[in-house]
Amino acid sequence: MKRPKNQSSTTRISSSASISYNMKDKRFPFILASCNIFFSFIATTATLTTDILAANSTLKDGQTLVSPGQIFELGFFSPGNSSHRYLGIWYKNIPLTVVWVANRNSPITSTAGSLVFSPQGSLSLLNDTVFVWSVNVTRVLSNPILQLLDNGNLALTDSSGAYIWQSFDYITDNLLPGMKLGWNLKTGLNRYMTSWIDTDDPAAGEFTVSLEQPETPQFVVRKGTQKQNRWGPWDGVRFSGGKRLKPNPVYLPMFNSSPEEIYYSFEVIESSVLSRFVVTPLGLIQHLTWNNHSNEWVVIVSPQRDACDRYELCGSYGNCYSSDPNCRCLKGFKPKSPEDWRLIDWSGGCVRNRDLNCSNADGFVKYERMKLPDNAHLAANRSLSLEECEAECQKNCSCMAYTRIDIHGNGRDCILWFGDLVDLRKYPEGEDLYIRMARAELESISDAKRKEKVKIALVITMLSVFGMLLFGVAGWCNFQVRGKMRARNGNNMFWDAKEQYQKEDLELPLFDLSTVSAATSKFSFEQKIGEGGFGPVYKGVLPTGKEIAVKRLSKNSGQGLQEFKNEVILISKLQHRNLVKLLGCCIQGEERMLIYEYLPNKSLDCFLFGLDYFDYLTSPDKTRRNFLGWKKRFEIVMGIARGLLYLHQDSRLRIIHRDLKASNILLDDQMHPKISDFGIAKIFGGERTQKDQKSNWNIWLYVSRICNERTLFSEIGCIQLRGFGVRDSKWQKKLGISSP
Repeated sequence: MKRPKNQSSTTRISSSASISYNMKDKRFPFILASCNIFFSFIATTATLTTDILAANSTLKDGQTLVSPGQIFELGFFSPGNSSHRYLGIWYKNIPLTVVWVANRNSPITSTAGSLVFSPQGSLSLLNDTVFVWSVNVTRVLSNPILQLLDNGNLALTDSSGAYIWQSFDYITDNLLPGMKLGWNLKTGLNRYMTSWIDTDDPAAGEFTVSLEQPETPQFVVRKGTQKQNRWGPWDGVRFSGGKRLKPNPVYLPMFNSSPEEIYYSFEVIESSVLSRFVVTPLGLIQHLTWNNHSNEWVVIVSPQRDACDRYELCGSYGNCYSSDPNCRCLKGFKPKSPEDWRLIDWSGGCVRNRDLNCSNADGFVKYERMKLPDNAHLAANRSLSLEECEAECQKNCSCMAYTRIDIHGNGRDCILWFGDLVDLRKYPEGEDLYIRMARAELESISDAKRKEKVKIALVITMLSVFGMLLFGVAGWCNFQVRGKMRARNGNNMFWDAKEQYQKEDLELPLFDLSTVSAATSKFSFEQKIGEGGFGPVYKGVLPTGKEIAVKRLSKNSGQGLQEFKNEVILISKLQHRNLVKLLGCCIQGEERMLIYEYLPNKSLDCFLFGLDYFDYLTSPDKTRRNFLGWKKRFEIVMGIARGLLYLHQDSRLRIIHRDLKASNILLDDQMHPKISDFGIAKIFGGERTQKDQKSNWNIWLYVSRICNERTLFSEIGCIQLRGFGVRDSKWQKKLGISSP
């Protein structure tokens, strides 16, 4: 969409006024300049916008109302490539995003439109002199005011401040924070969303989103009169078939059910966040939030997840699964038309294997984790127990199913279904549903369940026996291997390490095991901050108050003494601000530990791969909610590059890391990168590459995918920007970087 084609509302100063002056008077330039400043001040003052339109005044095309906080703007606009003019509300400080339109079905064909606010409080939108839209009041108002609020609501109030009319009651295609989607049960007002026809035409489109059946409320998307999607009824925490409406750091969803109103709404946690729901011209519901970094609307969530959200996809008594094939008949039912089902046409649904006989011989089968079917009804006595609810359904031959859910927040209600059950699906957060069955079918289902339980028990027994045998063999092999290792290494590992230090001329402190144990609270679970191929990592505090990170070699680690020594020898000889700092090590008995400086922001992969955008916003860790901008990513990549340059060229040893990946890039409190994990690094001389290596690389499976794409190890072997979140070609171009 384009910005509104607004005209200037500058007040014109009459040109007929004259000033007497003498051309030879030297004061003339000063007088002329003073007059220009005076008239400029008057003209500027006349163009100031306001949030209020007073009674007996007019808002013309080109003039606007702006909310007090400069968030929303009301005025005339033309959408997309259209030349028609509409009165609408949009966000002020971002590219045109219209959230409400007054005359959506009656466009103005010129710039002669005006909004007239009468002394009595009526609103009239005119196309020159023709009425195209109006708000009529039933009584004369005292000091009426029309005001645009910071929440985007256009409110007509009287001297008491009471709302006489408000745009929030007449939703178009957007649901803003504070808007109510649902029913005013006292007045009968139904507030629902209607899509635009397309991006150039805000007229009412084909799709509507509404809260239907106030007694058993459910969300319904319709195309014309045909249902497209349905979620419901409300069960106290979510709409059946939809995601649970849980609080998060971005917005707070709300559902209200009272004798006066029943509606869905939401509020943003931070008032500065721009957030809205919209129904698109194609019928998609999207929750959007404005991203100030990329200057675009980002989809946070969309309730339409998969094909199973299509209304009545599987027909009556058909159960929809997300996996293929999508539809299956419920137990006790069979496809109505097997031929259609073979052609992947499930719309005919399913029929019973055995007919009901409408007697007490009929019973009910419990189906778990189900989306509840359409057309639910509250029982006359809604506070029945589960057994009483079953009896209520049993005595009516048309009642096909029942359950109990908490719709209105005052305890579980008895819900009944009459006629065929449609729009079913199975999903993890679903409800229990009890479906009526003939007695013979109940016995058949019971026998099938018994046989299935026997099969499951047999499989579990066999797997348990096999697992025990496998565990025993593995334990015996492990015992043999450890025995050989102990015999080879002996008990002098501590002194061997000292000898190695002397040979390598290392100046690295040796920490006592008791000191490290005390610093980490005896390696308590609460102090554990991560785990890698080497083993668990613990946070600790030395008696001096210095925070440390302790890598403790696990007994089950794929890395061993050689990798441990390799890391000690290499890091102790390297000093650079973009390499992790090794403070010392601990070697005592069979314990092997490395003590590093503590870096609070953990590793880079936590920011790039561990969380998607919505998880960044909902993570309880505030640092992860600071989504990395491209500038910060570039700074991190440059820091990594400086560290690699030091390793490859500037250090006294020429070192190839061989395991450079996002999880081995640690971040300090200022988000400065530090390269870590030198367990499999190699010291090279001259122009040697991987061709010169003869040793096996035992942890190949743990190497970054990017490194695996190279056939040779060299200074550029593992350096590709896509491994660190800047692979996007447009950003590489912006930063002056080309892909290898």
